[in-house]
Parts: sequence; structure tokens; C-alpha cells
Amino acid sequence: MTASTAILASIRTTVRNNMQREREIGMYGITEDALRQSVESSFSFKYSGPAMVVASMMSDAQEMMAYEQPDFPTIEAQRQLLNRAKWVLFEYMDKRD
Repeated sequence: MTASTAILASIRTTVRNNMQREREIGMYGITEDALRQSVESSFSFKYSGPAMVVASMMSDAQEMMAYEQPDFPTIEAQRQLLNRAKWVLFEYMDKRD
């Protein structure tokens, strides 16, 4: 591999990683790595498991929808919260068997 080929491969990898990061932030509001760290460091996850984390996220989303206050998050934030709950389901619940 020549130096220019290695540089081009490195640039492609960086662009691909940036695109993936932007996709995750668009879907979840944060990266998957940050989401995993947040979930796994929570008391709910440690003591009650991923199902309680999902239930809590869904309750939060319900509260956001129920009270249309100016200081409450936007519909986009609500959508991202529900996407985070789905991520927890697919990431942790499917792998418990």
C-alpha cells in the first residue's frame, strides 16, 4: 500500500465514521457509545434491568407529550427519546436469551 493509498483510506474511514456519528445523533440525540454509557451507568439498569430503563424512557416521552409547555422538549426530542428506548430494547433485551 502506497502512502497516498493509505492516506485516502484514512480519509474514507474518517468520513464514514463522521457520517455514522451524525446519523446516530440525528436518530438518538447522542452517539450510540454515549447512549450505551448512559444506560449502563444508570441505577435503573444496574438494579432493575433494561426493561425498566425502557419503561422509564417511555414514561418520560408520555409526559413530554401530555404537557405542551414552552419549556418542554420539541417533538424531535420526543422522537429521539423513543428511538433511544427502542435501541435499548434491541441492544439488551434481544441478547438476554
